[in-house]
Amino acid sequence: MTTQIQSTEIESTEMLHPDDLRRLPKADLHCHLIGTVRASTFAELARRQRLALPDDPERIFADINSLPPDPSLYEGTRIPVPQGRSAGEPAISYSLFQVSAWVVEVLRDADDLTRIVYEAFEDAHRTSGTRHLELFFDALPPHLEGLGYRGAVEAYAEGIRLAERDFGMTGLMIQGIDRSRSGEEALAVVRRVVDNPHAVVAGIGLDNLETAGPPERFADAYRLAGEAGLGRTAHASEHAPTAVNTITCLDLLGCDRIDHGYYVLEDDAVVERLREQQVAFTVASTTSRRSWRPWRRASIEAMLQAGLNVVPCSDDPGMFPTSLASEYRIMSEQIGATRSQLADMAVASIEASWLPAERKAAAHEAFRADVEAFRAGRDAAVIPLPTDAP
Repeated sequence: MTTQIQSTEIESTEMLHPDDLRRLPKADLHCHLIGTVRASTFAELARRQRLALPDDPERIFADINSLPPDPSLYEGTRIPVPQGRSAGEPAISYSLFQVSAWVVEVLRDADDLTRIVYEAFEDAHRTSGTRHLELFFDALPPHLEGLGYRGAVEAYAEGIRLAERDFGMTGLMIQGIDRSRSGEEALAVVRRVVDNPHAVVAGIGLDNLETAGPPERFADAYRLAGEAGLGRTAHASEHAPTAVNTITCLDLLGCDRIDHGYYVLEDDAVVERLREQQVAFTVASTTSRRSWRPWRRASIEAMLQAGLNVVPCSDDPGMFPTSLASEYRIMSEQIGATRSQLADMAVASIEASWLPAERKAAAHEAFRADVEAFRAGRDAAVIPLPTDAP
């Protein structure tokens, strides 16, 4: 029998200035490309395509609010999961998946793909001072299949090249594996990546609702990715209230980091193992399920207190909305992370990245002085951020 952990929030002993958090050098390793699209960009492209929508695009983005699933799935968890809606939710809610589908519908050519990648990097740089960004991309919809895999990846790569030139950032792409599809389809996706190697495609990641497909379904696809030297991650212990899926992703799929992972707290033995191995968990305090945000933050707090290696990420920053700097701020102000712990998270973010060894070593060296300046409370010697950063 497990004991419930109460959803309490701890106030940090130090209130950090937003500029400090933006200047802390950090990497964002769990960010979905479609989830980065600006409301203004969606509005422009929707008008161009004359897409019929139930409301103004900007209003739709403001009302993204994925409603929770069957509450009976989450009875008796260690950290109680909210069973109803929370205050302040919009009267009309649009799910993250529905809005993402509308965004995909208005993307029409390689220039559109390059644009949204570039804007994702621009926003990460402007709002958060992000130094390295890894973006999930999904299979092409039918109306973009004419680009082919190579054409799409080259469009993404052009966005990264422009961002590296303009913002001094580095970036990589992660091929998303839709867990609602079959294992055979996933294997075909990975085989296409392996047969068409590109320097910007660094790995694969299992996404979509965890309850839609168990990780063991994708063992063959992940084995092929591992043989090809690709990085491997998976959304796990996020929607299914069990630690088992995380262990399956590590031991069967060969993942070297885990996206989310909050329900590992259901098993003390698993927590002990993950603490010893210091498996990196890319965590997001903000989610489109607004009623679950306090639960998310209480879970991350418990993970941090248990000594797990938590690395803040932005997930879908354009649609929640949030930013990497905002996620670090929540870590400080609501979860109780100290300045030193935030500095450790920033270092862990580059350590868990899929940059090639030489580029990772260079990033470590570039991070070092600024991270230690942050840890000590000194001004970091970095290029000043634009004054319009929120």
